[in-house]
Amino acid sequence: MSVTDLLDLDATALAHALRTGDASPTEVLDATLDAAAGVGADVGAFTVLTADLARKQALAAEAALVAARRSGDLAGASGASPGGLPPFLGVPCPVKDLTMVEGVPIRAGSAAIAPFPAPYDDGVVTLLRSAGTVMVGKTTTPELGLPCYTEPDVGPTARTPWDLARSAGGSSGGAAAAVAARVVPVAHGSDGGGSLRIPASACGLVGLKPTRGLVSPGPYGVDGAGLATHGVLTRSVRDAAAFLDVLAQPWPGDTFTARLAAAPDGRRLRVGLLLDPVIAADAPVHPACADAARAAAALVAGLGHDVVEIPPPFDAERWDAFAALWSVGALQAPVPPDREHLLVPLTRWLRERGRGVSGLAYATALAGVQQLTREVAAAWAGVDVVLSPTLAQPPALVGSQRIDDDPAADFAAQTAFTPWTSVWNLTGRPAISLPLGEAHVTDPDGTSATVPIGVMLGADHGDDALLLDLAARLEEAAPWSHRRPGESS
Repeated sequence: MSVTDLLDLDATALAHALRTGDASPTEVLDATLDAAAGVGADVGAFTVLTADLARKQALAAEAALVAARRSGDLAGASGASPGGLPPFLGVPCPVKDLTMVEGVPIRAGSAAIAPFPAPYDDGVVTLLRSAGTVMVGKTTTPELGLPCYTEPDVGPTARTPWDLARSAGGSSGGAAAAVAARVVPVAHGSDGGGSLRIPASACGLVGLKPTRGLVSPGPYGVDGAGLATHGVLTRSVRDAAAFLDVLAQPWPGDTFTARLAAAPDGRRLRVGLLLDPVIAADAPVHPACADAARAAAALVAGLGHDVVEIPPPFDAERWDAFAALWSVGALQAPVPPDREHLLVPLTRWLRERGRGVSGLAYATALAGVQQLTREVAAAWAGVDVVLSPTLAQPPALVGSQRIDDDPAADFAAQTAFTPWTSVWNLTGRPAISLPLGEAHVTDPDGTSATVPIGVMLGADHGDDALLLDLAARLEEAAPWSHRRPGESS
């Protein structure tokens, strides 16, 4: 296979090509590292490439595949992991630079944190290694993963390959840029307020935020308020499902645990179409975003399901509890006092707000979120799935959301850009962004581009399989695999 063909495969197809001998792990690694140094640099995907570590892992994968072929274990194999081999043996998968990879420097996108070699692998990295993936580098993230854009002071700005003047989103912006630019087929990320789904929308990818408790932060991390979870960015729904299987493993002592509901039974679903913004009631919604959601609703109806319009489940001001938890979360980051001045203005502003949250106020905010979760469950009890735009606008111009001289305005702009995503973090329910829409945009210099527009589906606790099944059917009905950055469909 040609290099271009290899890098165009999704992770499932690439794993199959490696098993059948159409390519070798070292050939894939060479192509990946070349692409990372080329288009990967153009889109600001990586903070560091780990060529030596990746080479060691690729050589080990190659030896395992050769041994399996010699023993006949791969003969005629077409399943996920024949011969007992890991399902994604030899497939490149970078890790977001908020997560520990033993021996690899971590900086969390911040000048206030001196880079240091991670002392261990975080649990999700252990699981990705066990699945056979090759860790080719750390991907770009904004400072501490806080904003919905990826423009750190200590690394490259992550840009969507569909239009380099526009942001890849955040906070898993580098991960999304790497997958969308065809550097890697899958990349690790995390989502505390939309940080997988936002860049998925901006980069034309699939981004699943699993049910709270399915993907553990263990054995070293803790859940805290339970807003954030690990996940991946992919180009296909089947990869999203396969990597959920990889990551949905418990560790001893987990605070939150979840069970997947039974596989979908093919029943007729009732789908709620939510077009009004939730957390920012007056947020302007671009026509292309609303139209993409309406078109997706028509596809859903065409699949035999019922679609009804639904209002927001709570008033926008009720979201203030999330802001309190978010600011205290920013304050919890281990920033040395003598380096606090090196933080970007938004982070300093959030941490200062966090200092003003009393113990009683924090406890009240937690209780408020839990009460809100009950209210959302009651409001949406009549629907199986909620369908909305992922974002209120097409991918944002680089620099348009980072407002250093007015962090409050920066934060407000972010909430207006993402008026649906954090609802699913507050409630712990699963949600997935799919690249079902497009928009033609014009940049300030007069150039224009076609950019992706995401549509989000969300479901009840544990209904990840139902969500993935519906997403797969939508992918069949309106496939996106033929789309490429710089091309319109």
